[in-house]
Amino acid sequence: MIQFLVAFLASFLITPLVIKIYKKNKWLDNPNEFKHAKKTHFKAVPRGGGLVIFFGILIATSIFLKFDYHLIAILSGALLLTVVGTLDDIYDIHPVFRLIAGLVAALIVVGSGIGIAYVTNPFGPGVIHLDQPQISFNFLGSTRSIWVLADIFALVFIVWNMNIVNWSKGVDGQMPGFVSIALIFIGILSTRFLDDPTQFNTAFLSFIVSGTFAGLLVWNWYPQKILPGYGAGSLAGYFLSILAILSGAKIATVFMVLGLPTADAIFTIMRRIIAGKSPLWGDRGHLHHKMLDVLKWGRRRIAIFYWLSSFLLGILSLYLNTSGKLITMLVVLFLVFSFLIWAKFTTLKSERK
Repeated sequence: MIQFLVAFLASFLITPLVIKIYKKNKWLDNPNEFKHAKKTHFKAVPRGGGLVIFFGILIATSIFLKFDYHLIAILSGALLLTVVGTLDDIYDIHPVFRLIAGLVAALIVVGSGIGIAYVTNPFGPGVIHLDQPQISFNFLGSTRSIWVLADIFALVFIVWNMNIVNWSKGVDGQMPGFVSIALIFIGILSTRFLDDPTQFNTAFLSFIVSGTFAGLLVWNWYPQKILPGYGAGSLAGYFLSILAILSGAKIATVFMVLGLPTADAIFTIMRRIIAGKSPLWGDRGHLHHKMLDVLKWGRRRIAIFYWLSSFLLGILSLYLNTSGKLITMLVVLFLVFSFLIWAKFTTLKSERK
């Protein structure tokens, strides 16, 4: 776990520098100047988490990993997300532009050959192959192939997780904590996968990314000195998805360790569409908002609840088969949906009084 410790130290030491730069340039998220229902903080705080995560990962990977074209593609996509995240920190760019940038970052990774060639069949033995149909073509003197289903599934998987993790960073310490825990479990599962398609060590990269988020957590813990911002949130989902693919298509595992964010995101999209609103625009209806407003939980309690949920679901993911993981995820969906519906009716009832 030396990779984790070095990455932790790198991001821990980088964060005060980023905070200083943002404060000097007045790149602050001030809830009193830019009011939005989704915001839960009360004081002006810099949003520079993306820079912390990217440079923390870059430093640690330069020390521990062998660079191949897969890793270069992964870091190139991460750089794009970091640039877009930094611009969003300063200018609050449109969510559609952020979505397009996330799609391009995912395309860079999938274009390097990282795709989901198969998934375990949850309803029986064996796997479901996604390597057909294929489109072959000549490019720069070489024959290349596009695995249509595998690549589309990988693109959707990466972009989906980038967005749902971003939606679950509303309170101090929430997102860096559960992401760091989730990546530890991905790293552990990676050690069981012997057919690693990369020249670098997938488990090491998992521990590196986990360490960078743990380093950011120290400064994001209540009362937070820095916000993760879109940069750190998108990088979290981006690396979680890619590392799950590289560790043997652990798709069900990622859905499990991200059980709360996944359930919250599905409910949120349905709720916004039913209300005739765009799924992309934020509001105050997320799970952490309802815990804060309806249950009156404190920020630290909410963050720890998310951590413990990821930890417990991660433990289960080490022992359950795909069918068991699917059943567990359905139970999580039911519990989260039930709570959010109850919270909605409770809020409406209190507003009528």
